[in-house]
Amino acid sequence: MLSIKHKMTIHVVATILILAISFMVATGIQFKKTAVLAAVTKAESDIAMGLALLDAKYPGSWHVENDFLYKGQVRMNNNNEIVDFISSLTGDTCTIFMANTRVATTIMKETGERAIGTHSSDMVAKKVLSEGAEYRGEAEVVGEKYQTAYNPLYDEKGNIVGMFYVGISKKFFDKMFYDSLLSLLIVGVVLTALVFLGTLYFSQRVIIGPLKILTAETQKFAKGDFCSLSMPVEKESKNEIVELAKSINQMGEWVQALSHQINLATGKTSKDFGVEAGQKTEIIPEQENLLKKSVAVLKGSWDEQLPKGLNEVTLQQILTYLMNNDGSLSVSEIAEEIKLTKVTVRRYLDYLEKCGMVKVDMQYGPVGRPLKLYTLVRSDPI
Repeated sequence: MLSIKHKMTIHVVATILILAISFMVATGIQFKKTAVLAAVTKAESDIAMGLALLDAKYPGSWHVENDFLYKGQVRMNNNNEIVDFISSLTGDTCTIFMANTRVATTIMKETGERAIGTHSSDMVAKKVLSEGAEYRGEAEVVGEKYQTAYNPLYDEKGNIVGMFYVGISKKFFDKMFYDSLLSLLIVGVVLTALVFLGTLYFSQRVIIGPLKILTAETQKFAKGDFCSLSMPVEKESKNEIVELAKSINQMGEWVQALSHQINLATGKTSKDFGVEAGQKTEIIPEQENLLKKSVAVLKGSWDEQLPKGLNEVTLQQILTYLMNNDGSLSVSEIAEEIKLTKVTVRRYLDYLEKCGMVKVDMQYGPVGRPLKLYTLVRSDPI
């Protein structure tokens, strides 16, 4: 059976992984769409610049003469100077087509030669040459995928005589995309690890750690070891574990007090309360007056109600011990003798001091904090 720690770890890891993978997939898809749009937008801009450069360098209309493509008076077949220049400015591949045949291009064959005389894809030829439309998007160029832009070239009569092309190799585009995705993945893994470690530390410190302490302390409780029962409680905290610790502390006090009452009811006493077994405790009028005063406090006839967390039986238990022991006592001495925790005893002594039923003296040593010594007030302060 898995422990809460292991269950929480598995749950946290699974949740973080699902969120991280979902985020990376969604981001990757969106990034790819954005990258494609950026490539198409660049191609759109570059083809407009290329056409403007052609018009500026070679004034005149496009036309075919003797199976050669001309721009004005300049023959464009094998005029690689202009496509190389446009390519150097844009970083794109660049081609001039006569109909669907490349007559000047920066595209290279596998042999390292320019792809002069090769043809465009049928899809592009149909779109641009047959329909007279511009083409934007992915297309196959000499056996390789490119993000492309094609524009038709018109002669003076408005007939389409060729195409002008710019494009970005999909290999280059994919490499740029996957490099960016890898960087995103590395950042995502690092952030996921940091979130996981932070969550694990938080759960260990705030949940698992306190639960382990509660488990160890309640095991003492189950064995009847009430003396050492004391849950660590942060006064400023308001979470459920702190409230549970307070409740267990109070339950321990009630069980201790109930055990004391049972001993009293059965005629048994203990040296833990300052009286030898079998010895009768003599209550003088002064002690009886203080006990009556404590009852008055608890019953509400005193000038203030008993604070939350204090109970009548434990208060009587501490008062009884103080009455049967003269002199000044420290919290540790009282707690050790009556088998209550120092935290519990200190709360009750603070309240008794507030009510004027005990006085506090400070004992200063050469080093460290001064020691508080408590003495029962033997006369009615009212």
